[in-house]
Amino acid sequence: MSTTQPIRDKEVLKNFKDFYKTVEPNPRNYAIIIVGLNTALRINDILNLTYDMVYHDKKVRTHILVKEQKTGKENRILLNSEVRAVLTRYHGILTETAPYKKGNPYLFPSPRKENQPLSRFQAYRMICAAADASGCEEHVSCHSLRKTFGYHAWKQGNDPVVIMIIFNHSSFSITKRYLCIEQDDKDAVFNGIKI
Repeated sequence: MSTTQPIRDKEVLKNFKDFYKTVEPNPRNYAIIIVGLNTALRINDILNLTYDMVYHDKKVRTHILVKEQKTGKENRILLNSEVRAVLTRYHGILTETAPYKKGNPYLFPSPRKENQPLSRFQAYRMICAAADASGCEEHVSCHSLRKTFGYHAWKQGNDPVVIMIIFNHSSFSITKRYLCIEQDDKDAVFNGIKI
């Protein structure tokens, strides 16, 4: 089994992001992808977000506080303008769903199981479908959203130590694996260095 990879190619990433917006419109799936790509949260933490964690007085909060299931650590996350715009549009759709009307507290409620979030398996299927349709040749899974955040944050010049803190990693060696630095990334440094 190959290791889950980030989506590196910008055009493929754009197609991946837009798949559930334009090709096969699905506001819930689109919101999951945008939240995942912009918050660096693990899929279980995304799926366990509740309405009250994200919305206050029907408006998207600027920050969310998440206690990570895997680590037990708390993480305060800024919801950037892209996430806030998507979640603002999603609010009107969510509040009209049967699970929401029946009191399901989750941001991404299961359509079948009462008071449960969407399953990880369903999220996996949805993410893989978007990746396949977008021409992604990498091994993609739910964790690719988190790795894609880290990879592009690093490529945009953000400090790897800050990325490590965002990921709540205990060591930089873990973050280095997440960044999936390849030979072409190393070659670009050698090729661009001016001493």
